[in-house]
Amino acid sequence: MSVLVAGSIALDHVKTPQAEHGDLLGGSASYAAIAASFFSPVNLVGVVGKDFPEEHVELFKSRNVDLEGLEYSEGETFRWSGEYFDDMNTRETLDVALNVLEAWEPKIPESYKETTTISVLANAHPENQHAVLDGLGDGPKFTIADTMDLWINIARERLDELLPRIDLLVLNDSEAKEMMGTTNLIGAGHRLLQLGPENVIIKKGEHGAMLFGKDGGFFTTGAFPLHEVFDPTGAGDSFIGGFAGYLATLDRPEGFLFDDLAAATVRGTIVAGYTCESFSTHALLELGEQQFEERLEEFRSFTAFS
Repeated sequence: MSVLVAGSIALDHVKTPQAEHGDLLGGSASYAAIAASFFSPVNLVGVVGKDFPEEHVELFKSRNVDLEGLEYSEGETFRWSGEYFDDMNTRETLDVALNVLEAWEPKIPESYKETTTISVLANAHPENQHAVLDGLGDGPKFTIADTMDLWINIARERLDELLPRIDLLVLNDSEAKEMMGTTNLIGAGHRLLQLGPENVIIKKGEHGAMLFGKDGGFFTTGAFPLHEVFDPTGAGDSFIGGFAGYLATLDRPEGFLFDDLAAATVRGTIVAGYTCESFSTHALLELGEQQFEERLEEFRSFTAFS
């Protein structure tokens, strides 16, 4: 069974203190799909333009990402340009061109409805996320949705209507505080649950993530300590993809346990760390199972206590 990932596919131009690169594979769905493909097959739903490089198409194919849901348009691909500063936590968006993404209406192939176990509504306008859920019907048994401050500010009503339809909402710490009007992350997590999702994850960047469950479950983890960060673009999307991909490997006919979500949170965190160690998805593409398991075991040793 597969993970369905729907969202933006982009061409990025990224500048960091180390280097500058253009026409990189980017977009929330790209990172999430490649991260999820480390664990399970992926169905990708998105749109690209006539300028989208064939090498990126082949990259998706090499990772067992099904492209039946990838739409090709006559316009140009969504483009994003940004610059990171010395601390790598501060970023400035230099330019955004929505292009084909502006009028995109997600279409779900019939085959995806039969094979999708986990659906990932990667960062996109809530209208697009609703459309993906409508197209999938009752297929997926677990749905994850990401959001950002832009949608909180300009599409809050549709975002609120989405939350009771999903199993997990993912957002970062500043977005959680803004959405709930509080400076306390624990309070924000519990109040977000009251809006409808069964579970909430608040990402804290280099400080890890917190998982809240409606039954009172709570889990927190740090991030894997990296010696050097090259490009944090897409780390949050990779986290979601790794989380979803791992869940798809579990045999849980009656539904996932909170402990499953906690284990997925750790694995998503590990995958996100690899994304930060290179530009675009380069480190993810080179990631092997043994390499991942060694880092996971190392992380366990960091967090063990008596």
